[in-house]
Formats: sequence, structure tokens, C-alpha cells
Amino acid sequence: MAELILLVDDEEKVLDFMSSFLKNEGFEITTARSGTEALDKIKAVNPSLVVLDWMMSNMNGLDVCREIRKNSKVGIIMVTAKSDELDKIVGLEVGADDYITKPFSLRELLARIRSVMRRVGENPGTTDERIVRDEITISVSQYRVWKNNEEITMTPTEFKLLLTLAEKPGIVYSRLQLLKSALEDELLNVERTVDAHISRLRKKIEDDPSNPKYIQTVYGFGYRFGDQP
Repeated sequence: MAELILLVDDEEKVLDFMSSFLKNEGFEITTARSGTEALDKIKAVNPSLVVLDWMMSNMNGLDVCREIRKNSKVGIIMVTAKSDELDKIVGLEVGADDYITKPFSLRELLARIRSVMRRVGENPGTTDERIVRDEITISVSQYRVWKNNEEITMTPTEFKLLLTLAEKPGIVYSRLQLLKSALEDELLNVERTVDAHISRLRKKIEDDPSNPKYIQTVYGFGYRFGDQP
């Protein structure tokens, strides 16, 4: 069965540009021309991935992304005409898994879609292996995380980062290593994208994100999972 992708943009020409190409690549496509329509479509059809334009009238892509993340772990690629790195980081911090800057090639879009879908659809194991690190419990096969028995909602990208770090407490990973190992993505060549995902992850699992117990910064090197007793 073909994977269903929801394309969200308020310009019909852009939707047509992406739709015809992705259909030829074997995907099933549905579209929305506003943020509110996109939220309704997600509830109705449960897409495998959302390609979401940032600059839309009425409800912009950031607001749509925030609303999606309240209830869904679906993969999200943010499409932006903003070239400033800080703007891209903002998109990741609100819950996007990746971003692509206009103008972009359809081949680059396809590569990013496939990369995010690998993260969303990958099943690390058939048995319910669990990793327990102090208050944190990670179900490897179910893609679920608990802190003190209370489940924490994770995006696929956040989960992969947490799992990579928690599997080897105390081991320091550079940002580049996390891009390639945890995210399995060399397209995300801006290392600060890792910082954005880490910041969001800390807000979910740390009692005090400004003084993290679990995901610790090793200045000048990268990140490690705190080696808990």
C-alpha cells in the first residue's frame, strides 16, 4: 500500500508541482490549502507524513505544527522561504522533523521525505526491549517513553535522539555523530538542528531543562546521557 502524504500550501501551483512528482514516485497524495483544512485532513485520513508550508495566510505553518504535535507523532517537513538559520531552528523547536528551503528541487524533497519516513516507520526490534535509566523508561520496539510511569509523547526524531544517547550513558556524541547516527541523515548538514531537537527533548524529560540531569552538554564536544547510578 502506498504511503499517504499530506501537502499543505496556500498556492495551488506549488501543490500541483509537488503532487504530480510524488505520485509518479509511488506515493498517495492529499492536499490542503490552509492550516485549518490541514488539521481536519490529518484527523480524517491519518497521513504518514506532512509537508507543511511555513508562510500561509490565516494560520501559518508554525501554528499548524504546534497543533499537530498536541495529538500526533506524524512526520513533519517544514517548507520555508526563510533562509536564516535561526528561522529554521524555530521550526524544529516547535516539532518539525526536518525542513527544506524554497526554492528546492523535487529530488531533494523526495530524499527528505524518505529520510523522515525511515525514522517514522522504523521498527528497532520485535521484542519489547526496555531501557531503564533512573526515572526514564524507553520501550525500544514500541517507540514509547515514560518518566516515573507517566508517558511522554515523542516525535520520531526526538525518540531516535533519546534512544541513541540513553543506550550508552556517559558516551559523548558530537552533533555530527548524532546527525548521522541518531537521525541517519546527512542532508541535515547544519549541526545546530541537533541543538533544536535537544532543546525540545529536554523540555519533555528534564525537571529543570536549564540544569539537565539526563541530556548533558559537553562543551566543545557535544552531548551525552548522564551516567546515572
